[in-house]
Amino acid sequence: MRVVLQRSLEAEVRVDGQSVGRIDGGLVALVGIGQDDDHRVVESMADKTLMLRIFADEFGKMNRNIVDVAGEILAISQFTLLADCRKGRRPAFTRAAQPELAKELYEYYVARLAAHGTKVATGVFAADMRVSLINDGPVTLVLDSAEILPQK
Repeated sequence: MRVVLQRSLEAEVRVDGQSVGRIDGGLVALVGIGQDDDHRVVESMADKTLMLRIFADEFGKMNRNIVDVAGEILAISQFTLLADCRKGRRPAFTRAAQPELAKELYEYYVARLAAHGTKVATGVFAADMRVSLINDGPVTLVLDSAEILPQK
């Protein structure tokens, strides 16, 4: 599982010209589910998303997490985060989960974030989306479960 987090002042996702998700400030989470991911991986990644101290405290140091600042999260499913670009010129997506599993685990990630009282907006799974944001900082981090979690 890979999650790209972008600290943002505001963000919105549109499908077919209609706004389907919007936040006023917090994090945009681009979420890629891999074929070997499971509920345990998603739980760990959601907890990491919520607890990362990437918001400024009163001294300007990154010491607060999304919960501390009562921020919002815009979570967008994005299978292309699992692209393998090592060979040739066309990315391979064989590491990405099949759509049924990806949707289930993406929805579980969203539910896990929301269970902590965080407002979570979403895009539409497997839709062609237009995402806009004002990146704050800019602060952009990549979370990769293969690097964060102990291997099985």
